[in-house]
Amino acid sequence: MKPGRLYLVATPRAGQPQGEFLARVAAALDGGVDALQLRCKDWEARAYIALGERVRDLSAARGVPLWINDRVDVAAAIGADGVHLGQGDLPPAWARTLAPGLMLGLSTHAPAQACAAFAQAPAYIAAGPIWATPTKPGRAAAGLEYVRAVADLNPPLPWYAIGGIDALNIHAVLAAGATRVAVVRAVLDAPDPARAAAELLAALPPLPVTPAPAGEARACS
Repeated sequence: MKPGRLYLVATPRAGQPQGEFLARVAAALDGGVDALQLRCKDWEARAYIALGERVRDLSAARGVPLWINDRVDVAAAIGADGVHLGQGDLPPAWARTLAPGLMLGLSTHAPAQACAAFAQAPAYIAAGPIWATPTKPGRAAAGLEYVRAVADLNPPLPWYAIGGIDALNIHAVLAAGATRVAVVRAVLDAPDPARAAAELLAALPPLPVTPAPAGEARACS
């Protein structure tokens, strides 16, 4: 399974019943989310695995790839499709040694990090946060300038703009050069996650049925 256009980073909310969280994830998938990540910061492994197995069942039933945030062990334990790593997480080479069957997704926050990520040949990179977001407290916004910078590099792999994106500002992100987006609150916290996902997906350009030959990526300085 390959990365799609609308990527949901599903993060359980404090005090939220697990059944409600799973229902929201299922609705988002039914609304058109075609790439999914489970993000449970600071969770112990057994709890992360238990929830991950239930989320995996939801995504697998719909043919949507599932990534686990940070934890290679959890991703391998539940049979996820991949693991998403941040700049301070396990180095990609080590993750591949521990779990060679997992696809990798990498976070980037600046052009130099994007260039370094390309060399790791991940399944995709995430570029952001475009706007400040409570999901990443203390992380300065990279701005639309970063979207333009990554688009300018003509990446040789899929990439997602991420960070504060919603139905009101997605067109600015697309105008800056993104063709895929990753979201959290815009779908997960929406009154109707399925409708919110469908609205965002409708704004995104379709992926070509037959991929065009890759253009030449610009050299990273």
